[in-house]
Amino acid sequence: MASIVANKIKYALATKQIDFSGDTFKGALMGTGFVFNRDTHHGYADLSASELGTGYGYTAGGATLTGVAVTENDATDLTEITWNNPQWTATGGSIGPTPGMIIYDDTPTTPQAKPIVGYIDFGEELTEPSGGVFTVANPMVTI
Repeated sequence: MASIVANKIKYALATKQIDFSGDTFKGALMGTGFVFNRDTHHGYADLSASELGTGYGYTAGGATLTGVAVTENDATDLTEITWNNPQWTATGGSIGPTPGMIIYDDTPTTPQAKPIVGYIDFGEELTEPSGGVFTVANPMVTI
């Protein structure tokens, strides 16, 4: 899995729109064929039409991400932002196919509502069959 940081996060951090210690972050699974554009996908509204729809254990808007940790990595000269693994249990049908998960801050409303933090690219379209648990392991973005 590769993570891609959104360009908007740099502006959002510089203008204090994002607070990793107090805001609510969500992970939303995207629909088949979705391609993330770090330059034009600024807020959740820019890509919500490409998200998986509600059904079979997945709810549009995504899952609330918990356990945020922000770590300075002097060896790589980057800051790593991680969350606990979000999960969805497929019930009555399959979840997916999905090429990846968007991470967004669900708290800010202005000047950019729900800014995109980044995208976790699964490297392929994944599907979880009914009865299985779709898990995104070790979601992380680096800036």
